[in-house]
Amino acid sequence: MVDFSVPVDVFVYVLDLFGTMAFAVTGAFKAIENKSDVVGILLLATLTGVAGGTMRDIVLGQFPNSISDPAYVVITVVSGLAIFFLYSHLKKHWNLFLKFDAIGLGVFAIIGATFAYHLVGLNFLAIVLAGMLTAVGGGILRDVFVNQVPIVFVKEFYASASFVGIAIFYLVLYLGGELYFATISGIVLTTGLRLVAIKYNWNLPRAKGTAD
Repeated sequence: MVDFSVPVDVFVYVLDLFGTMAFAVTGAFKAIENKSDVVGILLLATLTGVAGGTMRDIVLGQFPNSISDPAYVVITVVSGLAIFFLYSHLKKHWNLFLKFDAIGLGVFAIIGATFAYHLVGLNFLAIVLAGMLTAVGGGILRDVFVNQVPIVFVKEFYASASFVGIAIFYLVLYLGGELYFATISGIVLTTGLRLVAIKYNWNLPRAKGTAD
């Protein structure tokens, strides 16, 4: 059988960079919406893009990729600058923020799960923890820094979408499927669920008597 380990590593690396870019864009949008200057925009873009992966690596006992590989910070800075200069043309397209957030959620959830799989194998709890932490960590810090309640703590179908995608990723591997197929399936499902939830206003139930 052909050894696909190197291509898979490259594939995961490229997806991780893409997820970093997607979340950095959401951080830049939030910073601009909250009247930040260019330094604040770049800082929030970088924080949003790398925080989840950094926390994941620390929890898994690895030196953070975002520190050892400058490509991550370069991508967040370039993304932040792009949004800074293009915002006047994009500000009417709030759906762009939501789409990038959904893409970042899907990519980061499954990439985090993939990192755990490479380290500990088919350990469901480790895969879920790494995937969820990667998916929501940056978004939580992004919202906290602009004094908003993190989206994951309210009724939005957000973290639940990432959990479903991670569970499918695990199930495909458990049943003997290829890592490529498991990764793509998980990303597509998570992103798709989040986009459908946005379109149809899917929400999780809340305690009776709470205000909307």
